[in-house]
Amino acid sequence: MGVNLSKGQRVSLDKNMTMALVGLGWDTNKYDGGYDFDLDASAFMLGANGKVRKDEDFIFYGNLKSSDGSVRHTGDNLTGAGDGDDEVLIIDFTKVPADVQKIAITVTIYDAPVRGQNFGQVSNAYVRVARMANENDMSGTEVLKFDLAEEFSVETALVVCEIYRYGNDWKFNAVGAGYQGGLEALCRSFGVNV
Repeated sequence: MGVNLSKGQRVSLDKNMTMALVGLGWDTNKYDGGYDFDLDASAFMLGANGKVRKDEDFIFYGNLKSSDGSVRHTGDNLTGAGDGDDEVLIIDFTKVPADVQKIAITVTIYDAPVRGQNFGQVSNAYVRVARMANENDMSGTEVLKFDLAEEFSVETALVVCEIYRYGNDWKFNAVGAGYQGGLEALCRSFGVNV
């Protein structure tokens, strides 16, 4: 069992961890809008200026792998049904380019305005980081977990956490910040052309 973090906490990742599984999970509250909830995990590989170096540094259901192979998305879960991680991102720290200072991990609600959905209707959301023994280890050994206990009401996008360089080490920051405007707003904020 890993360390449970609270919003705003920062912790160093083990210097020997070369591959990390970033699992995100959630449940949806009772909702009578007639649509499934399609939450989408994404990663933004950011330079020192807090922006992507190029649009391909945005890893999501439409671009499952960074051009250098350092970050990959295992695929889109359209309903979030079932227990455990709903969507997974894999980070290979040995392949992350030196000019990438931070990897922001986000979750957005697909088509939220049309479906009348927001994060106020989502519960038990979490992000966990697990050490992978190798590239085929899809469960890993959990080293930390951040439960998003905060109540969000109108937000349709969340920056869940940041994994960032600190000298020669990688650290985890439990952000838990909500935004309106969904994925497009995040893309604009991180410098992706939309």
